[in-house]
Amino acid sequence: MLAAPGLGSPAFAAAVQDSAIQSGGTIAAINVTGNQRIESSTVVAYMVVQPGDPFDPEKINQSVKTLYATGLFQSVNITRDGSNLNVAVVENPLVDQVLFSGNNALSDKDAAAAVALKPRSVYTPQAAEADRRALLDAYAAKGHYNAQVTANIIKLPDNRVNVVFQCDEGAATKISRITFIGNQHFSQSALREVVSSRQNAWWRFLSSSDVYNPQRIEYDEYLLHKFYFHKGYADFQVVGANANLSPDRKSFYLTFTVNEGERYKIGSLKIVSGIPNLPEKELRGLVPLSKGDWFDGDALQEGVDALNKRALDLGYAFATVNPQVTPDTSDHTLAIVLNVVNGPRVWIQRIDITGNTRTEDKVIRRELTVADGDAYNQSKIDQSTENIKNLGFFKTENITTSPGSTPQQVVMNTAVTEEATGQFSLGGGYSTSLGALLNTGLSQNNFLGTGINASINALIAQRGTQINLGMTDPYFLDRNLIAGWDLFRTVTNSYTATSQNYSYSESNIGADVRLGYRFNQNVRQTFTYTVSQRNIYNIPSASSTNIYIQNEFGRSSLSQLSQTLSFDYLDDDQNPHSGLLMDFTTDLAGLGGNAKYIRISPDVSYYIPLERIFGNPDWVLKFGASAGYLRDMRGYHDKIEDRFFLGGDSLRGFADGGIGPYVEPVYNSSGTLTSSGGQIGGRYMWTQSTELHFPLPVSKDLGVSGFAFVDVGSLWGASTIGTATLLDSSAPRVGAGVGVSWNTPFGLINLSLAQPVVKQRGDQIQQFRVSFGTRF
Repeated sequence: MLAAPGLGSPAFAAAVQDSAIQSGGTIAAINVTGNQRIESSTVVAYMVVQPGDPFDPEKINQSVKTLYATGLFQSVNITRDGSNLNVAVVENPLVDQVLFSGNNALSDKDAAAAVALKPRSVYTPQAAEADRRALLDAYAAKGHYNAQVTANIIKLPDNRVNVVFQCDEGAATKISRITFIGNQHFSQSALREVVSSRQNAWWRFLSSSDVYNPQRIEYDEYLLHKFYFHKGYADFQVVGANANLSPDRKSFYLTFTVNEGERYKIGSLKIVSGIPNLPEKELRGLVPLSKGDWFDGDALQEGVDALNKRALDLGYAFATVNPQVTPDTSDHTLAIVLNVVNGPRVWIQRIDITGNTRTEDKVIRRELTVADGDAYNQSKIDQSTENIKNLGFFKTENITTSPGSTPQQVVMNTAVTEEATGQFSLGGGYSTSLGALLNTGLSQNNFLGTGINASINALIAQRGTQINLGMTDPYFLDRNLIAGWDLFRTVTNSYTATSQNYSYSESNIGADVRLGYRFNQNVRQTFTYTVSQRNIYNIPSASSTNIYIQNEFGRSSLSQLSQTLSFDYLDDDQNPHSGLLMDFTTDLAGLGGNAKYIRISPDVSYYIPLERIFGNPDWVLKFGASAGYLRDMRGYHDKIEDRFFLGGDSLRGFADGGIGPYVEPVYNSSGTLTSSGGQIGGRYMWTQSTELHFPLPVSKDLGVSGFAFVDVGSLWGASTIGTATLLDSSAPRVGAGVGVSWNTPFGLINLSLAQPVVKQRGDQIQQFRVSFGTRF
């Protein structure tokens, strides 16, 4: 008799050695018993011996091993009965469900992806053990090195089982200490800011950067190389990166051993071009390095990319730039030769788009700056990738090429991975202008896969509410047109900090339609037609309100055509460090309605990076300027909702709307207020702001940065009514101060403290401002 309780087990070895099957004679038949799901013919087919073969104990032993190796059987028992061979098997159960218990850090989806056992697969203890180890590896990747996993089975009828992996995750294993050995030119704290791994701290509860992750350590080595190369240390090496568990096994000690080497300067820089009509003289200006400069790996890579892009722009799809760097250790200089190697001119045969399961092809294709049959142009390919990324519809976007039908053609493959584009937002916070606020909204950025944006938002605050429903089609009629509409209602309750100033409420309900055109990637123009009903109300009794506010009481209608010409050359719309942003807006009211005026308001911002001076990209200098001009038409007298107001965020150090034409309060002989005062807005305005953003001496993980500013501006232009005393000065006001921005996962918190340096009589002061918003 031969039996196999377990392949490789002592029982199995004994079964093979103690075989009672005798040789001699021919196998007449093989009888299979115990099989439920597996056909007898299938069992026989797996065996080495077959009917008609002689009884060979060695081959019968091999048949036992073969049957067990299929993983289909718990046990195999082979006996001889005269001229017949009897095979008794016990089948392994089928898996009905694979379940996970106690897992929080590892989701059910991620856990299921890690294990090989699936519903309707065959269960074996070996497979369960392999899956248990796979789950431990998955936990280790998430920093849970103390996790324990147990595989249990629940027997079901019909030889089925449920497999339950019981998980005891334990706490995530943090990094308690990061140390550098061999660093001579940079301190421990400076290098800790370079790597992405962080030492454990209480305020990192929203981050996983202090959880030990081997993949992150590899990235840290790359960051150290990049940092030292940027500083000119061309021989830098990471000798070792070791992670050791602390004695209590609750944290890791991370140690980087480095060899900094010497700092190098550029001894010579030469460009050798193999592309016709592209001489070295023309290419030299693309490389931001010169002889005598400190070597900068980032600048060298920037130059290589610029040379590569220039060659590719000419249609040389496979042109490459090969840097050749020769160090001179005697005087610590580098001789650099950049070889621009010529390649064949290539054309785009066709463009394939894959992965867009919901988004229509045309939504992606219209973001591409190349088409079938165009010459290959890497700059346009890069711009196309950026355009698709800016849509915000996809998790990943990648454009690659593959050979076409001829050597001069390529197929451009655009692969995307869809992600959810609907968003529900709920936020709350505090604003100096509006008080406590609640903000909620529902938006869909890719409505039905068409690329149309639809949204509804509501803002409810102590001193105002705003509701907006809108839709925007970025490619109206599949053309280079931006069209949209909005329905809106706003209510604002004005307030002043002093009792002698007036107060009132303003509401505005209406709709607008928009149509815009892109001239290119940086310039666009938008026309907007707005119709609304405006109302000034909640004015105190006439006996204590000045005549300016009395004249504003009541409803008025607005029919306005606006245009905005925008020039956007910023490097990053969300967090700009360099570039220009300029808007020029004109409003023409009078196409119906009560209001009749023309209003002009240009606005410009310019960002200058100061990284080359301070060695940190967080140093940025911003210059901003704006202006406003309002002129009445056809006998219309502008109302308070038509005019410009200045102060608050637009001129820090002063209250919202706190400067400009000011009506003085009036008191009677007994000191009782008979006519309130306050700012009434102006027709002419200008501002200029200089702002320096800089890092603070705290960890970058806190998301805290500082800024200092000087704001200058003026607002004037109001008509005297009756006997009220109107102060209307065009003299400039100046405010200066400092502030702190904290970019938290829940929103941006801004705190600023400003001092009015130059002010005029009647100006309202506000030195401290706070704004807080959250979104989750």
